[in-house]
Amino acid sequence: MRICSALKLTVPSHTIHGIEGQPLHLSVDYNFNATASEIQIIWLFEKPDSNPKYLLGSVNQTVLPDLEYQHKFTLTPPNASLRINPLHCSDEGNYIVKVNVHGNGIIAASQKIQVAVDVPVTKPTVRTEPSSGVVEYVGNITLNCTVDKGTRVAYQWMKNGKRLHAGPNYTFSSDNATLLIVPAVKEDIGNYSCLVSNPVSAMESEIIAPTIYYGPYGLRVKSDKGLNIGTVFTVDVGEVVLFDCSADSNPPNTYLWIQRDDNITQVIKYGPHLEIVSDKVAQKTIDYMCCAFNNVTGKRDETHFTVVVTSVGLEKLAQKGKSLSSLAVITGISLFLILAMAFLFLLKRYQPHKVIQQKLQSRAEADYRKAQAFSGHESASDDFGIYEFIAFPDLTNGSRVPSQSVPGPDFVAAQDMLSTVYEVIQHIPEQPQQDHQQVFLEQYRQNPGKLLALEPSYSSESLNLEIICSCGLISIQVEDAYDHYHGHVFKHDQVAQSEWLASLQYNINTAATATEKSEFAAPTMFSHALAQ
Repeated sequence: MRICSALKLTVPSHTIHGIEGQPLHLSVDYNFNATASEIQIIWLFEKPDSNPKYLLGSVNQTVLPDLEYQHKFTLTPPNASLRINPLHCSDEGNYIVKVNVHGNGIIAASQKIQVAVDVPVTKPTVRTEPSSGVVEYVGNITLNCTVDKGTRVAYQWMKNGKRLHAGPNYTFSSDNATLLIVPAVKEDIGNYSCLVSNPVSAMESEIIAPTIYYGPYGLRVKSDKGLNIGTVFTVDVGEVVLFDCSADSNPPNTYLWIQRDDNITQVIKYGPHLEIVSDKVAQKTIDYMCCAFNNVTGKRDETHFTVVVTSVGLEKLAQKGKSLSSLAVITGISLFLILAMAFLFLLKRYQPHKVIQQKLQSRAEADYRKAQAFSGHESASDDFGIYEFIAFPDLTNGSRVPSQSVPGPDFVAAQDMLSTVYEVIQHIPEQPQQDHQQVFLEQYRQNPGKLLALEPSYSSESLNLEIICSCGLISIQVEDAYDHYHGHVFKHDQVAQSEWLASLQYNINTAATATEKSEFAAPTMFSHALAQ
Protein backbone atom coordinates (compact mmCIF):
# COMPACT_ATOMS: atom_id res chain seq x y z
CA MET A 1 0.00 0.00 0.00
CA ARG A 2 1.29 3.41 -0.97
CA ILE A 3 0.27 6.57 0.86
CA CYS A 4 0.50 10.03 -0.72
CA SER A 5 -0.48 12.82 1.63
CA ALA A 6 -3.97 12.06 3.02
CA LEU A 7 -4.96 9.75 0.13
CA LYS A 8 -4.80 5.96 0.63
CA LEU A 9 -4.94 3.64 -2.39
CA THR A 10 -5.03 -0.16 -1.85
CA VAL A 11 -5.08 -3.27 -4.07
CA PRO A 12 -5.62 -6.91 -2.91
CA SER A 13 -2.48 -8.22 -4.64
CA HIS A 14 0.30 -6.91 -6.81
CA THR A 15 0.27 -10.11 -8.93
CA ILE A 16 -2.94 -11.60 -10.31
CA HIS A 17 -3.34 -14.69 -12.51
CA GLY A 18 -6.18 -14.72 -14.98
CA ILE A 19 -7.55 -17.42 -17.27
CA GLU A 20 -7.49 -16.85 -20.97
CA GLY A 21 -10.97 -16.21 -22.38
CA GLN A 22 -12.40 -15.37 -18.94
CA PRO A 23 -13.10 -11.87 -17.53
CA LEU A 24 -10.71 -10.45 -14.92
CA HIS A 25 -11.58 -7.92 -12.23
CA LEU A 26 -8.83 -5.69 -10.77
CA SER A 27 -10.18 -4.45 -7.46
CA VAL A 28 -8.99 -1.03 -6.18
CA ASP A 29 -10.05 0.93 -3.07
CA TYR A 30 -9.17 4.49 -2.06
CA ASN A 31 -10.11 7.00 0.65
CA PHE A 32 -8.98 10.45 1.77
CA ASN A 33 -9.55 12.95 4.59
CA ALA A 34 -9.98 16.15 2.60
CA THR A 35 -12.76 18.08 0.93
CA ALA A 36 -12.78 17.15 -2.76
CA SER A 37 -14.22 19.13 -5.56
CA GLU A 38 -12.89 16.86 -8.26
CA ILE A 39 -11.73 13.19 -8.38
CA GLN A 40 -9.76 11.89 -11.32
CA ILE A 41 -9.04 8.14 -12.00
CA ILE A 42 -6.56 7.02 -14.67
CA TRP A 43 -5.63 3.46 -15.85
CA LEU A 44 -2.42 2.83 -17.80
CA PHE A 45 -1.01 -0.39 -19.35
CA GLU A 46 2.63 -1.20 -19.97
CA LYS A 47 4.58 -4.14 -21.31
CA PRO A 48 8.23 -4.84 -20.62
CA ASP A 49 10.56 -2.50 -22.52
CA SER A 50 7.70 -0.19 -23.58
CA ASN A 51 6.13 3.05 -22.41
CA PRO A 52 2.80 3.06 -20.52
CA LYS A 53 -0.30 3.26 -22.69
CA TYR A 54 -3.49 5.10 -21.68
CA LEU A 55 -6.51 2.81 -21.39
CA LEU A 56 -9.27 4.95 -19.90
CA GLY A 57 -9.99 7.45 -17.16
CA SER A 58 -12.71 9.43 -15.42
CA VAL A 59 -13.37 12.81 -13.86
CA ASN A 60 -15.98 12.60 -11.13
CA GLN A 61 -18.73 10.52 -12.82
CA THR A 62 -17.61 10.98 -16.41
CA VAL A 63 -15.60 8.17 -18.07
CA LEU A 64 -13.06 9.10 -20.74
CA PRO A 65 -11.99 5.86 -22.55
CA ASP A 66 -9.41 5.36 -25.24
CA LEU A 67 -11.47 4.63 -28.31
CA GLU A 68 -9.20 1.67 -29.13
CA TYR A 69 -10.13 -0.12 -25.88
CA GLN A 70 -13.58 1.25 -25.10
CA HIS A 71 -15.25 -2.17 -25.48
CA LYS A 72 -12.58 -4.13 -23.63
CA PHE A 73 -12.12 -2.19 -20.39
CA THR A 74 -14.85 -1.04 -18.02
CA LEU A 75 -14.66 1.58 -15.24
CA THR A 76 -17.54 2.64 -12.97
CA PRO A 77 -16.63 5.81 -11.00
CA PRO A 78 -16.29 6.75 -8.25
CA ASN A 79 -15.18 3.09 -7.96
CA ALA A 80 -11.62 2.82 -9.29
CA SER A 81 -11.75 -0.97 -10.06
CA LEU A 82 -11.07 -2.11 -13.63
CA ARG A 83 -12.76 -4.99 -15.46
CA ILE A 84 -11.07 -6.72 -18.41
CA ASN A 85 -13.40 -8.78 -20.60
CA PRO A 86 -12.40 -11.06 -22.20
CA LEU A 87 -8.80 -11.72 -21.15
CA HIS A 88 -6.26 -12.68 -23.81
CA CYS A 89 -2.60 -13.58 -23.67
CA SER A 90 -1.80 -10.17 -25.17
CA ASP A 91 -3.33 -8.53 -22.09
CA GLU A 92 -0.51 -9.83 -19.92
CA GLY A 93 1.54 -7.00 -18.41
CA ASN A 94 1.52 -4.25 -15.76
CA TYR A 95 -1.60 -2.20 -15.06
CA ILE A 96 -1.11 1.18 -13.33
CA VAL A 97 -3.94 2.99 -11.54
CA LYS A 98 -3.62 6.62 -10.46
CA VAL A 99 -6.09 8.68 -8.40
CA ASN A 100 -5.95 12.50 -8.14
CA VAL A 101 -8.12 14.43 -5.68
CA HIS A 102 -8.52 18.22 -6.09
CA GLY A 103 -9.76 20.25 -3.12
CA ASN A 104 -7.85 22.84 -1.12
CA GLY A 105 -4.94 21.34 -2.95
CA ILE A 106 -4.16 18.29 -5.06
CA ILE A 107 -3.36 14.91 -3.48
CA ALA A 108 -2.45 11.86 -5.56
CA ALA A 109 -1.64 8.14 -5.18
CA SER A 110 -0.91 5.25 -7.56
CA GLN A 111 -0.50 1.43 -7.53
CA LYS A 112 0.84 -1.15 -10.00
CA ILE A 113 -0.70 -4.61 -10.59
CA GLN A 114 1.01 -7.35 -12.63
CA VAL A 115 -1.43 -9.50 -14.61
CA ALA A 116 -0.42 -12.99 -15.83
CA VAL A 117 -2.63 -14.81 -18.31
CA ASP A 118 -2.60 -18.62 -18.10
CA VAL A 119 -4.13 -21.39 -20.15
CA PRO A 120 -5.49 -24.29 -18.01
CA VAL A 121 -3.61 -27.58 -18.41
CA THR A 122 -5.23 -30.58 -20.03
CA LYS A 123 -5.02 -34.13 -18.70
CA PRO A 124 -1.45 -35.38 -19.18
CA THR A 125 -0.45 -38.55 -21.00
CA VAL A 126 2.41 -40.85 -19.97
CA ARG A 127 4.32 -43.03 -22.43
CA THR A 128 6.69 -45.84 -21.46
CA GLU A 129 9.82 -46.73 -23.38
CA PRO A 130 10.30 -49.53 -24.18
CA SER A 131 6.63 -50.41 -24.09
CA SER A 132 7.36 -54.16 -24.14
CA GLY A 133 9.13 -54.11 -20.78
CA VAL A 134 12.72 -54.74 -19.66
CA VAL A 135 14.67 -57.41 -17.79
CA GLU A 136 15.83 -56.29 -14.36
CA TYR A 137 19.47 -55.20 -14.06
CA VAL A 138 19.66 -55.32 -17.86
CA GLY A 139 17.28 -52.71 -19.29
CA ASN A 140 16.30 -49.11 -18.49
CA ILE A 141 12.84 -47.52 -18.45
CA THR A 142 11.88 -44.03 -19.64
CA LEU A 143 8.56 -42.39 -18.73
CA ASN A 144 7.51 -39.27 -20.68
CA CYS A 145 4.71 -36.93 -19.54
CA THR A 146 3.02 -34.57 -22.04
CA VAL A 147 0.06 -32.16 -22.09
CA ASP A 148 -1.81 -30.77 -25.09
CA LYS A 149 -2.52 -27.36 -23.56
CA GLY A 150 -1.33 -25.31 -20.65
CA THR A 151 1.03 -22.48 -19.82
CA ARG A 152 3.72 -22.39 -17.15
CA VAL A 153 3.26 -26.15 -16.57
CA ALA A 154 4.96 -27.81 -13.57
CA TYR A 155 5.51 -31.61 -13.60
CA GLN A 156 5.55 -33.96 -10.62
CA TRP A 157 5.93 -37.77 -10.66
CA MET A 158 4.00 -40.03 -8.28
CA LYS A 159 4.59 -43.69 -7.36
CA ASN A 160 1.84 -45.60 -5.56
CA GLY A 161 0.20 -42.28 -4.67
CA LYS A 162 3.31 -40.74 -3.10
CA ARG A 163 5.63 -38.08 -4.43
CA LEU A 164 8.69 -39.56 -6.11
CA HIS A 165 12.09 -38.03 -5.41
CA ALA A 166 15.41 -38.43 -7.19
CA GLY A 167 17.38 -41.47 -6.03
CA PRO A 168 20.14 -43.91 -7.01
CA ASN A 169 18.17 -45.21 -9.99
CA TYR A 170 15.69 -42.31 -10.48
CA THR A 171 16.69 -39.36 -12.67
CA PHE A 172 14.50 -36.44 -13.87
CA SER A 173 14.86 -34.14 -16.85
CA SER A 174 15.37 -30.41 -16.29
CA ASP A 175 11.62 -29.68 -16.45
CA ASN A 176 10.67 -32.94 -14.66
CA ALA A 177 8.62 -34.03 -17.67
CA THR A 178 10.75 -37.18 -18.15
CA LEU A 179 11.59 -39.90 -15.59
CA LEU A 180 14.53 -42.27 -16.17
CA ILE A 181 14.84 -45.56 -14.23
CA VAL A 182 18.41 -46.82 -14.60
CA PRO A 183 18.71 -49.78 -14.14
CA ALA A 184 15.24 -51.19 -13.66
CA VAL A 185 14.88 -53.70 -10.80
CA LYS A 186 12.02 -55.63 -9.23
CA GLU A 187 11.55 -52.97 -6.51
CA ASP A 188 10.72 -50.40 -9.22
CA ILE A 189 7.48 -52.19 -10.05
CA GLY A 190 4.51 -50.02 -9.06
CA ASN A 191 1.83 -47.60 -10.18
CA TYR A 192 3.27 -44.42 -11.69
CA SER A 193 1.42 -41.22 -12.60
CA CYS A 194 2.26 -37.68 -13.72
CA LEU A 195 0.77 -34.62 -12.00
CA VAL A 196 0.80 -31.34 -13.97
CA SER A 197 -0.25 -27.94 -12.69
CA ASN A 198 -0.04 -24.19 -13.24
CA PRO A 199 -1.36 -21.22 -11.19
CA VAL A 200 -4.93 -21.73 -12.44
CA SER A 201 -5.33 -25.54 -12.83
CA ALA A 202 -4.01 -29.05 -12.04
CA MET A 203 -4.52 -32.49 -13.64
CA GLU A 204 -3.17 -36.03 -13.09
CA SER A 205 -2.54 -38.73 -15.67
CA GLU A 206 -3.86 -42.27 -15.69
CA ILE A 207 -1.94 -44.90 -13.71
CA ILE A 208 0.74 -46.73 -15.64
CA ALA A 209 2.71 -49.78 -14.45
CA PRO A 210 5.95 -50.43 -16.36
CA THR A 211 6.76 -54.06 -17.09
CA ILE A 212 9.90 -55.45 -15.44
CA TYR A 213 10.86 -59.10 -15.85
CA TYR A 214 12.57 -60.84 -12.91
CA GLY A 215 13.01 -64.14 -11.09
CA PRO A 216 12.68 -66.88 -10.16
CA TYR A 217 13.07 -65.97 -6.45
CA GLY A 218 12.24 -67.96 -3.30
CA LEU A 219 11.65 -71.39 -4.83
CA ARG A 220 10.00 -73.80 -2.38
CA VAL A 221 8.02 -77.05 -2.25
CA LYS A 222 5.10 -77.77 0.07
CA SER A 223 2.62 -80.63 0.42
CA ASP A 224 -0.99 -80.97 1.45
CA LYS A 225 -0.39 -84.07 3.62
CA GLY A 226 2.31 -85.84 5.57
CA LEU A 227 4.94 -84.59 7.98
CA ASN A 228 7.51 -82.08 6.80
CA ILE A 229 10.83 -81.37 8.53
CA GLY A 230 13.15 -79.26 6.43
CA THR A 231 13.47 -80.92 3.05
CA VAL A 232 12.14 -84.31 4.23
CA PHE A 233 8.49 -85.24 3.72
CA THR A 234 7.17 -88.33 5.52
CA VAL A 235 4.00 -89.88 4.07
CA ASP A 236 1.92 -92.87 5.04
CA VAL A 237 1.85 -96.08 3.07
CA GLY A 238 -0.72 -95.85 0.29
CA GLU A 239 -1.35 -92.13 0.91
CA VAL A 240 -1.89 -89.76 -2.05
CA VAL A 241 0.11 -86.55 -1.54
CA LEU A 242 -0.02 -83.41 -3.70
CA PHE A 243 3.22 -81.38 -3.89
CA ASP A 244 3.27 -77.75 -5.03
CA CYS A 245 6.37 -75.97 -6.38
CA SER A 246 6.32 -72.15 -6.49
CA ALA A 247 8.67 -69.18 -6.94
CA ASP A 248 8.25 -65.43 -7.38
CA SER A 249 8.79 -64.60 -11.03
CA ASN A 250 7.61 -62.44 -13.93
CA PRO A 251 6.57 -63.91 -16.28
CA PRO A 252 5.45 -67.10 -14.47
CA ASN A 253 7.99 -69.90 -14.38
CA THR A 254 8.06 -73.17 -16.23
CA TYR A 255 8.34 -76.08 -13.78
CA LEU A 256 9.51 -79.66 -14.12
CA TRP A 257 9.91 -82.49 -11.62
CA ILE A 258 12.86 -84.87 -11.55
CA GLN A 259 12.99 -88.15 -9.63
CA ARG A 260 16.14 -89.95 -8.51
CA ASP A 261 15.67 -93.55 -7.43
CA ASP A 262 18.28 -96.30 -7.40
CA ASN A 263 20.80 -94.08 -9.24
CA ILE A 264 18.26 -93.39 -11.99
CA THR A 265 17.33 -89.77 -12.79
CA GLN A 266 14.30 -89.00 -14.91
CA VAL A 267 11.85 -86.17 -15.61
CA ILE A 268 8.50 -87.34 -14.35
CA LYS A 269 6.23 -84.30 -14.82
CA TYR A 270 5.95 -80.70 -16.12
CA GLY A 271 4.00 -78.04 -14.27
CA PRO A 272 3.86 -76.63 -10.75
CA HIS A 273 2.05 -79.64 -9.18
CA LEU A 274 3.13 -83.24 -8.56
CA GLU A 275 0.90 -86.00 -7.22
CA ILE A 276 2.57 -88.99 -5.54
CA VAL A 277 0.80 -92.23 -4.66
CA SER A 278 3.09 -93.84 -2.11
CA ASP A 279 4.06 -97.44 -2.64
CA LYS A 280 2.86 -100.10 -0.29
CA VAL A 281 6.44 -100.88 0.69
CA ALA A 282 7.28 -99.32 4.05
CA GLN A 283 10.51 -97.40 4.75
CA LYS A 284 11.12 -96.53 1.11
CA THR A 285 13.04 -93.31 0.44
CA ILE A 286 12.89 -91.37 -2.85
CA ASP A 287 14.71 -88.15 -3.81
CA TYR A 288 12.98 -85.50 -5.92
CA MET A 289 13.95 -82.17 -7.44
CA CYS A 290 11.77 -79.27 -8.64
CA CYS A 291 13.25 -76.95 -11.27
CA ALA A 292 11.87 -73.49 -12.17
CA PHE A 293 12.76 -71.66 -15.41
CA ASN A 294 12.07 -68.06 -16.45
CA ASN A 295 12.17 -68.06 -20.22
CA VAL A 296 12.50 -64.24 -20.45
CA THR A 297 15.20 -63.56 -17.86
CA GLY A 298 16.98 -66.82 -18.71
CA LYS A 299 17.38 -67.63 -15.01
CA ARG A 300 16.59 -70.90 -13.26
CA ASP A 301 16.43 -72.28 -9.75
CA GLU A 302 16.00 -75.74 -8.25
CA THR A 303 15.26 -77.31 -4.88
CA HIS A 304 15.79 -80.88 -3.64
CA PHE A 305 13.59 -82.80 -1.23
CA THR A 306 13.18 -86.37 0.02
CA VAL A 307 9.99 -88.40 0.40
CA VAL A 308 10.00 -91.16 3.02
CA VAL A 309 7.18 -93.70 2.79
CA THR A 310 6.43 -95.25 6.17
CA SER A 311 3.62 -96.16 8.54
CA VAL A 312 3.33 -92.73 10.05
CA GLY A 313 -0.18 -93.26 11.39
CA LEU A 314 1.07 -95.05 14.50
CA GLU A 315 4.01 -92.69 14.78
CA LYS A 316 1.67 -89.67 14.74
CA LEU A 317 -0.46 -91.24 17.45
CA ALA A 318 2.60 -92.11 19.51
CA GLN A 319 4.00 -88.63 19.01
CA LYS A 320 0.72 -87.08 20.15
CA GLY A 321 0.73 -89.36 23.19
CA LYS A 322 4.29 -88.38 24.05
CA SER A 323 3.47 -84.72 23.59
CA LEU A 324 0.41 -85.05 25.80
CA SER A 325 2.38 -86.98 28.43
CA SER A 326 5.20 -84.43 28.41
CA LEU A 327 2.72 -81.59 28.65
CA ALA A 328 1.01 -83.22 31.61
CA VAL A 329 4.35 -83.72 33.40
CA ILE A 330 5.42 -80.14 32.79
CA THR A 331 2.04 -78.85 33.96
CA GLY A 332 2.20 -80.96 37.11
CA ILE A 333 5.72 -79.86 37.98
CA SER A 334 4.85 -76.21 37.40
CA LEU A 335 1.75 -76.48 39.59
CA PHE A 336 3.74 -78.19 42.35
CA LEU A 337 6.43 -75.49 42.31
CA ILE A 338 3.82 -72.73 42.46
CA LEU A 339 2.06 -74.35 45.42
CA ALA A 340 5.37 -74.97 47.21
CA MET A 341 6.44 -71.36 46.79
CA ALA A 342 3.06 -70.15 48.03
CA PHE A 343 3.29 -72.43 51.07
CA LEU A 344 6.79 -71.19 51.95
CA PHE A 345 5.65 -67.59 51.55
CA LEU A 346 2.70 -68.12 53.90
CA LEU A 347 4.90 -70.04 56.35
CA LYS A 348 7.38 -67.18 56.54
CA ARG A 349 4.58 -64.61 56.58
CA TYR A 350 2.72 -66.03 59.56
CA GLN A 351 5.64 -67.64 61.48
CA PRO A 352 8.33 -64.98 61.27
CA HIS A 353 9.73 -65.78 64.73
CA LYS A 354 11.14 -69.07 63.45
CA VAL A 355 12.84 -67.39 60.54
CA ILE A 356 14.24 -64.69 62.82
CA GLN A 357 15.49 -67.32 65.27
CA GLN A 358 17.37 -69.13 62.48
CA LYS A 359 19.04 -65.88 61.45
CA LEU A 360 19.99 -65.04 65.02
CA GLN A 361 21.43 -68.51 65.68
CA SER A 362 23.89 -67.92 62.86
CA ARG A 363 25.41 -64.97 64.73
CA ALA A 364 28.43 -65.29 66.99
CA GLU A 365 27.46 -65.65 70.67
CA ALA A 366 29.91 -62.95 71.63
CA ASP A 367 27.82 -60.42 69.72
CA TYR A 368 25.04 -60.86 72.22
CA ARG A 369 27.12 -60.84 75.39
CA LYS A 370 28.69 -57.38 75.30
CA ALA A 371 27.79 -55.35 78.33
CA GLN A 372 26.93 -51.75 77.63
CA ALA A 373 26.25 -48.63 79.66
CA PHE A 374 22.85 -47.16 80.41
CA SER A 375 21.20 -44.76 77.98
CA GLY A 376 22.20 -41.16 78.00
CA HIS A 377 18.83 -39.96 76.79
CA GLU A 378 17.42 -36.99 78.64
CA SER A 379 13.79 -37.97 78.01
CA ALA A 380 12.30 -41.35 78.65
CA SER A 381 10.11 -41.00 75.57
CA ASP A 382 13.26 -41.29 73.40
CA ASP A 383 13.57 -44.95 74.46
CA PHE A 384 10.11 -46.03 73.31
CA GLY A 385 10.40 -48.50 70.44
CA ILE A 386 10.66 -52.11 69.33
CA TYR A 387 13.52 -54.14 70.82
CA GLU A 388 14.94 -57.61 70.25
CA PHE A 389 15.34 -59.79 73.34
CA ILE A 390 17.84 -62.65 73.24
CA ALA A 391 18.24 -64.99 76.20
CA PHE A 392 21.36 -67.21 76.08
CA PRO A 393 21.80 -69.89 78.76
CA ASP A 394 25.23 -69.96 80.38
CA LEU A 395 25.99 -73.66 80.87
CA THR A 396 29.23 -73.05 82.78
CA ASN A 397 28.77 -69.98 84.90
CA GLY A 398 25.03 -69.72 85.28
CA SER A 399 23.62 -66.21 85.45
CA ARG A 400 25.54 -63.14 84.50
CA VAL A 401 24.72 -61.56 87.87
CA PRO A 402 23.84 -64.29 90.31
CA SER A 403 23.34 -61.86 93.12
CA GLN A 404 20.53 -60.20 91.20
CA SER A 405 19.02 -63.26 89.67
CA VAL A 406 15.40 -63.86 90.52
CA PRO A 407 14.45 -67.53 90.33
CA GLY A 408 11.17 -68.39 88.76
CA PRO A 409 9.59 -71.70 87.73
CA ASP A 410 8.57 -70.35 84.33
CA PHE A 411 12.16 -69.81 83.22
CA VAL A 412 14.14 -72.68 84.71
CA ALA A 413 13.69 -74.87 81.68
CA ALA A 414 14.69 -72.00 79.42
CA GLN A 415 18.34 -72.39 80.45
CA ASP A 416 18.59 -75.45 78.20
CA MET A 417 17.58 -73.75 74.98
CA LEU A 418 18.06 -70.64 72.84
CA SER A 419 14.95 -68.43 72.73
CA THR A 420 14.17 -65.26 70.79
CA VAL A 421 11.22 -63.02 71.57
CA TYR A 422 10.24 -59.77 69.86
CA GLU A 423 8.43 -57.54 72.33
CA VAL A 424 7.24 -53.97 72.45
CA ILE A 425 8.59 -52.66 75.76
CA GLN A 426 7.10 -49.76 77.62
CA HIS A 427 9.92 -47.71 79.08
CA ILE A 428 9.75 -47.19 82.83
CA PRO A 429 10.69 -43.58 83.61
CA GLU A 430 13.48 -42.90 86.03
CA GLN A 431 12.47 -42.48 89.67
CA PRO A 432 14.45 -40.00 91.70
CA GLN A 433 16.96 -41.26 94.25
CA GLN A 434 16.50 -44.93 93.34
CA ASP A 435 18.89 -47.28 91.60
CA HIS A 436 17.73 -48.52 88.16
CA GLN A 437 18.23 -52.14 89.11
CA GLN A 438 16.26 -51.74 92.34
CA VAL A 439 13.37 -50.24 90.39
CA PHE A 440 13.24 -53.23 88.02
CA LEU A 441 13.60 -55.69 90.93
CA GLU A 442 10.63 -54.12 92.67
CA GLN A 443 8.62 -54.18 89.45
CA TYR A 444 9.53 -57.81 88.88
CA ARG A 445 8.52 -58.83 92.44
CA GLN A 446 5.18 -57.08 91.96
CA ASN A 447 4.63 -58.75 88.58
CA PRO A 448 6.16 -62.24 88.74
CA GLY A 449 6.61 -64.00 85.43
CA LYS A 450 7.11 -60.84 83.39
CA LEU A 451 10.17 -59.75 81.47
CA LEU A 452 11.41 -56.30 82.56
CA ALA A 453 14.01 -54.14 80.86
CA LEU A 454 16.46 -51.58 82.14
CA GLU A 455 16.89 -48.29 80.31
CA PRO A 456 18.36 -48.97 76.84
CA SER A 457 21.16 -46.93 75.31
CA TYR A 458 21.97 -46.26 71.65
CA SER A 459 25.37 -46.23 70.03
CA SER A 460 25.97 -45.30 66.37
CA GLU A 461 25.01 -48.70 65.02
CA SER A 462 23.56 -50.75 67.87
CA LEU A 463 21.13 -50.84 70.80
CA ASN A 464 22.60 -51.78 74.19
CA LEU A 465 20.06 -53.20 76.63
CA GLU A 466 20.00 -54.95 79.99
CA ILE A 467 17.01 -57.09 80.87
CA ILE A 468 16.14 -58.97 84.01
CA CYS A 469 14.34 -62.29 84.09
CA SER A 470 14.22 -65.39 86.23
CA CYS A 471 17.57 -66.55 84.91
CA GLY A 472 19.35 -63.39 86.01
CA LEU A 473 20.42 -60.01 84.72
CA ILE A 474 21.51 -60.19 81.07
CA SER A 475 23.35 -57.52 79.09
CA ILE A 476 22.85 -57.71 75.32
CA GLN A 477 23.76 -55.76 72.21
CA VAL A 478 21.36 -55.76 69.23
CA GLU A 479 21.28 -53.98 65.88
CA ASP A 480 19.69 -50.59 66.16
CA ALA A 481 16.07 -50.57 64.95
CA TYR A 482 16.65 -53.18 62.24
CA ASP A 483 13.68 -55.13 61.00
CA HIS A 484 14.86 -58.71 60.57
CA TYR A 485 11.47 -59.76 59.33
CA HIS A 486 11.20 -57.27 56.47
CA GLY A 487 14.91 -56.66 55.93
CA HIS A 488 15.08 -52.86 55.93
CA VAL A 489 15.90 -50.03 58.34
CA PHE A 490 12.78 -48.17 59.42
CA LYS A 491 13.92 -46.17 62.45
CA HIS A 492 13.08 -42.84 60.83
CA ASP A 493 10.02 -44.04 58.91
CA GLN A 494 7.00 -43.63 61.19
CA VAL A 495 4.56 -45.14 58.67
CA ALA A 496 6.72 -48.25 58.31
CA GLN A 497 7.04 -48.45 62.12
CA SER A 498 3.27 -48.42 62.60
CA GLU A 499 2.69 -51.06 59.91
CA TRP A 500 5.48 -53.26 61.26
CA LEU A 501 4.25 -52.91 64.84
CA ALA A 502 0.75 -54.11 63.91
CA SER A 503 2.21 -57.15 62.12
CA LEU A 504 4.61 -57.82 65.01
CA GLN A 505 1.90 -57.76 67.66
CA TYR A 506 -0.12 -60.29 65.68
CA ASN A 507 2.89 -62.62 65.38
CA ILE A 508 3.76 -62.20 69.09
CA ASN A 509 0.23 -63.14 70.12
CA THR A 510 0.35 -66.16 67.82
CA ALA A 511 3.73 -67.22 69.25
CA ALA A 512 2.54 -66.65 72.82
CA THR A 513 -0.55 -68.78 72.27
CA ALA A 514 1.57 -71.60 70.85
CA THR A 515 4.09 -71.33 73.69
CA GLU A 516 1.46 -71.46 76.42
CA LYS A 517 0.46 -74.90 75.17
CA SER A 518 4.07 -76.16 75.57
CA GLU A 519 5.92 -77.03 78.74
CA PHE A 520 7.46 -73.55 78.98
CA ALA A 521 5.54 -70.61 80.35
CA ALA A 522 5.12 -67.73 77.94
CA PRO A 523 6.30 -64.30 79.06
CA THR A 524 3.63 -61.65 79.38
CA MET A 525 3.55 -59.31 76.40
CA PHE A 526 3.80 -55.55 76.82
CA SER A 527 2.68 -53.23 74.02
CA HIS A 528 2.14 -49.57 73.38
CA ALA A 529 2.22 -47.19 70.42
CA LEU A 530 5.55 -46.10 69.03
CA ALA A 531 6.70 -42.65 70.02
CA GLN A 532 5.80 -40.06 67.41
